Amino acid sequence: MDHPLFSLDGCVAVVTGAGRGMGLGVAETLARLGATVAVNDYYPERAAAAAEELTGKGLKAFAAPADVTDYQQVQQMVAAVRERAGTIDIYVSNAGVPTTGMGYARFLESTPADWESFVRLNMYGLMNGCHAVLPGMIEQGYGRIVAITSESWRAGVPMGIAAYAASKAGVVGFVRQLAAETGRKGVTVNALSLGTMNNWEGSEELACKIGFVPRAGSPADVGAGVAYLASREASWVTGQVYPLNGGSLTA
Repeated sequence: MDHPLFSLDGCVAVVTGAGRGMGLGVAETLARLGATVAVNDYYPERAAAAAEELTGKGLKAFAAPADVTDYQQVQQMVAAVRERAGTIDIYVSNAGVPTTGMGYARFLESTPADWESFVRLNMYGLMNGCHAVLPGMIEQGYGRIVAITSESWRAGVPMGIAAYAASKAGVVGFVRQLAAETGRKGVTVNALSLGTMNNWEGSEELACKIGFVPRAGSPADVGAGVAYLASREASWVTGQVYPLNGGSLTA
């Protein structure tokens, strides 16, 4: 069946951490391109509200709450999405900030509990999701996995985010290795690496100082980047890390 360029008609997508912010922007973009979107969030009420917001705009969406750091919950969520929608074609691992917040602190002022929260969310959250969706994608011979990482994995900044950056670097390594295992099975695995986004106070000022494009990134920017990597047209792109940073880093 032929589809218009970059159409996601007939596709089912799961977007984690999509109850608000960047994740909601991704969910809306994919839905506007025709996908049915399962809106995941740690908080069921937030997932439900976001799904309702999308359906209120005439888009196809439903809530799929789960704690992505919990393997069993992710397995159950994926099974529920498949039961309701029939398949999963696209999996976007977006959830990246623990429920306790970023907790900016110099490494020596942090604790193992602080480190664990980032590793569990960014590493185990991604791995849990991929472990759940990959069997179905491989069986159908088609799938798109997109992981959201951060430019902090390749550029040091004095912001007290060492554990966060380390977990995001782990995302990059995992994406590249998983792509090597799945490319011949019709499944692509890529990452979108975000620069300064407009979701914290002072982001616009910083982005204007360091970027070629004088503004911070938005949910719509992230949605557009994910939409390409999730598209049928991106079948020859896998194992890649795409910077989305307004020109703040170019190497």
